[in-house]
Amino acid sequence: MIKTILISSILFISLISNSLSAGSSDTGSKNTLYDKAVNLINIAKKMEEKGKSEKAKKRYQKAQKFLIKSNKEKPNKADTLNYLGFTTRKLGDFEGGEKYYLKGLEINPQHKGINEYLGELYVATNRIDLAKERLKVLKGCNCEEYGELKEVIEGTKKSKY
Repeated sequence: MIKTILISSILFISLISNSLSAGSSDTGSKNTLYDKAVNLINIAKKMEEKGKSEKAKKRYQKAQKFLIKSNKEKPNKADTLNYLGFTTRKLGDFEGGEKYYLKGLEINPQHKGINEYLGELYVATNRIDLAKERLKVLKGCNCEEYGELKEVIEGTKKSKY
């Protein structure tokens, strides 16, 4: 009799717990503001490659709005600051983009994306010595960011920024 009550109780608790978790809003899906922004940025990059600059610009603007909200909700995330710098720069505000990148480097000085993009910004603003400093940070990473920035600095790859 005690075994039956114990088994019934365990089954009951298990069923309640499953139905409560089924109604949970956190399903583990990637629908955060940050994720939406990254998706828009990826779409905008592809549009730029196809020469659709105005459509890309609209995606960057929308992504930037999501990133600003995301940064307010969860401040001081290097990845968010990286993309805030990127979208700001893509929208023509190099000074604002640089501020986001530098703030991101305060959090994570080795961030590959920030170092690459900041280096590209320095090339675009004719500060090659600063771009080379970013390249030095990336040198040992064995990552594509190093190669991308190196090509931009050497002029073998045209920066779109």
